[in-house]
Amino acid sequence: MQTVFRSLLAGLFLISLVAQTRRVTDEEVSRVHRSAILIDTHNDITSRTVQGFDIGERSSETHTDVVRMKEGGMGAQFFAVFVAASYVEGNHSANRTLQMIDTVRHDIIERYPKDFAFAVTADDIERAHKQSKIAALMGIEGGHAIEDSLRLLRDFYALGIRYMTLTHSNNNNWADSSGAEPKNNGLTKFGKEVIAEMNRLGMMVDISHVSDKTFWDAMETSKAPVFASHSSARALSNIPRNMTDEMIQAVAKKGGVVQLNFGCEFLSQKSADSSPITRSRGGMQRFANLSPEERKKAFAEMRSQVVPATLDDVVAHIEHIKKLTGSADYIGIGSDFDGVGCVPKGLDDVSKFPNLTRALLERGYTAEDIRKIYGANLIRVMRATEKTARDWR
Repeated sequence: MQTVFRSLLAGLFLISLVAQTRRVTDEEVSRVHRSAILIDTHNDITSRTVQGFDIGERSSETHTDVVRMKEGGMGAQFFAVFVAASYVEGNHSANRTLQMIDTVRHDIIERYPKDFAFAVTADDIERAHKQSKIAALMGIEGGHAIEDSLRLLRDFYALGIRYMTLTHSNNNNWADSSGAEPKNNGLTKFGKEVIAEMNRLGMMVDISHVSDKTFWDAMETSKAPVFASHSSARALSNIPRNMTDEMIQAVAKKGGVVQLNFGCEFLSQKSADSSPITRSRGGMQRFANLSPEERKKAFAEMRSQVVPATLDDVVAHIEHIKKLTGSADYIGIGSDFDGVGCVPKGLDDVSKFPNLTRALLERGYTAEDIRKIYGANLIRVMRATEKTARDWR
C-alpha cells in the first residue's frame, strides 16, 4: 500500500511539473548555465582511472571524460576516493585510499593540468573557475578507509581529502551503514571522535550511505553543517540510501545540503523496484565488492532489467526538497556518474547538464535558484566547514 502511495505521489509531482512548463530559448539556457559554477560532489570515474583509463579522451564506455565535462560546463568535481569493503580484509583499506588519491592527483590533475586545477577550499574552486579550469577535489567514500585511526584521517586531509562518507554499504567499527544490519547502534564513542576531528580539520561530514541512527547521531555530534554527497528523497523512491523528509529538513536546519544522486533507483520507485541492487538490503554491498570487470558486466545486465528514470524524475526530487525546506538553498548535485549502472534519460553523462538547466528554467526556476543548486549551496557548506575549523583553533 505504501509503495502504491509513493508511486501515486511521484506521478502527481510529474503531472504538476509538466503543467508548469514555459518556453525557454537556447540562448537563455546557455547564459544561465555559464553563469553557474557547476559542482558535482560524487563521481566514480576514479575506479577506472586507477586501472589505467585515460580520462582525457572521449569515451563511449563511461559517463565521464574531459571532453564531455567541458561540453557539460563542469566547474568543479569531487572525485570519489572509493574504498570497497573487500579491502578491510588484511588491513588494505589505507593502501587503497592512497592509490585512489594518487589516481586523482597523478592520472587526472597532473596528466591534464590545462583542464584541471587541484582544489581544497571554496576559494580554490572560485579561483579555478576564473581560470576556466575544472576544480578537482576529493572525498573518501567509506569510513573504513581510515582503519580506525585519527592519524590516518589527518594524513588524508593533508593529501587533499575534503569530505568523508562515514560508511559505505558496509558497517565499520564505529558507524552503521544503511546497507547492512546494524551492529554499533549508530555512531560509537570513537565515531563521535572522528566527526569532532573532521570538524577540527575542516573536512565535511558526509551522511550518504549511513543508517538512519548514524545519521541522527552525526547530526547531533557535528558542529559544522553536514551534507549528503550523493543521495535523494525517500518520499519519491523508498530505498534505504535515500533520505526521509525529516532528515532533509534536519540537514537544511543545520545549514547543510542534499546533493542529488542520478542513479535510476534513487530517483524512481519503478526503477528501484526493478533493480537487483535495491531489491534486498545487501544488494548494494555485493555490487560494490565486484572487480572493475565484474562491475562492468553487472552494469550492462542491470541496464537490461531496470526501468529507466527520466529527467523529470530529477526535477521532481529538486521540487520536493524545495517545497519541503521552503527554498532552493539546500539542494545540490552528486551525480554518482560511473558509480551507477543506470542514469536518467536526458542526463546520460556529464555533457548533458544543460538539459537539466533547461528543464529547471521551463519549470520556473530562476537563474539564482539554478546557481544555488549547481554550486553556491555547496560552496556555502564548505565555507561554514572551513569556519568551524578556524574557530576550533
